[in-house]
Amino acid sequence: MIFIIKVTTNKEERAVDMIADRIEKKNINVFSVSRPHGLRGYILLEAEDRDSAEEAVFNLPYVKGIIGKTISYEEIKNMIEPSAVSVSIEEGDIVEIISEPFKKEKAKVMRIDKQKEEVVVSLLGAVVPLPVTIKLDNVKVIRREEEEDE
Repeated sequence: MIFIIKVTTNKEERAVDMIADRIEKKNINVFSVSRPHGLRGYILLEAEDRDSAEEAVFNLPYVKGIIGKTISYEEIKNMIEPSAVSVSIEEGDIVEIISEPFKKEKAKVMRIDKQKEEVVVSLLGAVVPLPVTIKLDNVKVIRREEEEDE
């Protein structure tokens, strides 16, 4: 069974460490404790039953409680398993930024870092060309360089 544990935001790592220590010391039936990337204020705990999960987190600093229902592995699979990102963005593409603070701005792709999943763009509306690094999932391609005729 997988339980969602509510913890103090930005203290997820400390909470995971303390829960792991308690599990080892008391030999509790918990199989894994994880802090999925990008999930703030929550950690995941896989245990044999609810009693084991409660014993593992009861009365620890930063732990606020266990969320009511259990979840299946399928529901959290995309948070835990690394996914191979197929990058369809190329250098020279014109993209639209879909996240703040440059939302709806158009930019030209200068460089792509596939390992970090980042793209360096130059804003088209800027008076002075300024390189901006943005996560790949915060941009969408508007048109390819070869289609450009303006």
